[in-house]
Amino acid sequence: MWQIKAEHQRSQKLIKTLAEIWKESVASTHHFLTEEDKEKLYPLVLEALKNVPFLLTAHKEDNEILGFMGIEGHKIEMLFIHPKAQKQGLGKCFIEHAINAYRAEFVDVNEQNPGAFAFYQKMGFAQFARSEYDDLGNHFPLLHLKLKK
Repeated sequence: MWQIKAEHQRSQKLIKTLAEIWKESVASTHHFLTEEDKEKLYPLVLEALKNVPFLLTAHKEDNEILGFMGIEGHKIEMLFIHPKAQKQGLGKCFIEHAINAYRAEFVDVNEQNPGAFAFYQKMGFAQFARSEYDDLGNHFPLLHLKLKK
């Protein structure tokens, strides 16, 4: 149904496509962010897409990209899926691939995103810590999760 592939060549076109998926995904899941928050985050997303060590994309048979994941070390740094592909098993495919191929065992999730938290719990992650602020110093509390062994 989907093909997950590592993106070694990160063209401007690919980065722009993934950034658009980010926008659509955030609009459907991150209701706690204001438009101003999203505008501030957008350039940071572009940088993260260019620089995250491992960038994975998911493609349909027609090669349309439906989502992406970034991994650094053993941590999932980003996972965003286009709304039309959400709740269809793509997130599960990404997580299983990250665990099996990259030994991912950590992920942070915004506390104000209970759907994502529930998803990661279902995938075998448990909260081990909480931060009052995100990595940028914004007051968006983070839940730090670790894969249960």
